[in-house]
Amino acid sequence: MAKARGNSTGKGGGNGRVENGSGEGFWDRPMLINLLADILLLAGGALLAWAGAMALQRLPVFPLKQLVVATPLDQVSRAQIEQTARNVLTGNFFTVNLETAQTAFERMPWVRSASLRRRWPDGIELELEEHRAAALWTPKEGEPRLVSTRGEVFAAASADKGLPAFAGPEGSAGRVLARYREFSDNLAAIGRKPVAIHLSAREAWQIRLDDGVLLELGRDQPKHPLLDRLNRFTSHYAAVSSSAKSRLQTIGVVDMRYPNGFALRGIAALSPGGKIVPPPPGPRPRAGVTTVQPLARLPDFDSQPPWDGQAEAA
Repeated sequence: MAKARGNSTGKGGGNGRVENGSGEGFWDRPMLINLLADILLLAGGALLAWAGAMALQRLPVFPLKQLVVATPLDQVSRAQIEQTARNVLTGNFFTVNLETAQTAFERMPWVRSASLRRRWPDGIELELEEHRAAALWTPKEGEPRLVSTRGEVFAAASADKGLPAFAGPEGSAGRVLARYREFSDNLAAIGRKPVAIHLSAREAWQIRLDDGVLLELGRDQPKHPLLDRLNRFTSHYAAVSSSAKSRLQTIGVVDMRYPNGFALRGIAALSPGGKIVPPPPGPRPRAGVTTVQPLARLPDFDSQPPWDGQAEAA
């Protein structure tokens, strides 16, 4: 009996050790079980909410009924807005893709930027910023382009016949616009204004005035700034405009690329497109010698401009 009790005790002791080991398992840890239950409950709730939202979006509820344009517009028409809205404002109040719609509205002519937001319960509010045209720009692949008051080039056509015409390398519209404003302020003193400005690939500037005269300014240099050359022209123009009015009407080109003066050429020096026809070979001004006199004292308009590269740089 004692032995049996001993054996029984041994077995019991062995079973006790197994029971103690199993007490360290997952199901004997209530905190771990509660944590897992919380995680499963949250995941299930999130999944249920997502499924409910998807089902709600597919229901024929919350349809878009109105598009509210919150900004006054001068160039963009109502028909353009309606056509774009029909193409991109698809879905309902919750499913409409505002980013895609914004991109589509910004592709419209004259639109600089667009902003959209939902307007409860069934509308979209649209704000458009339009470009303000400052000048015509060189067309690209037959498509008309304009320069905005910010110096940005955008594709659009304008019915405004009073816009000046700009031309220059791609990316130079901002510089041309800034120069146009400087030239306009300078020429206002003599009652003239620029109607066209051309910047060549060699950084040479030309100005077409409203009376048809073409000013050749050449390239800007620290020793001979463009505005100094233009000031030289306006100073002489103001001094002799009254006495030489009839002769000024026959001037085609005023070449300001001389360091201390300027030369005049007749209207015949211009090609049909308004550009200069290079003169035939002839004597050139000697370096360091001013060959140009005030306008009223010039006997003719055949003074040779500095066509060589050194004078061109001036």
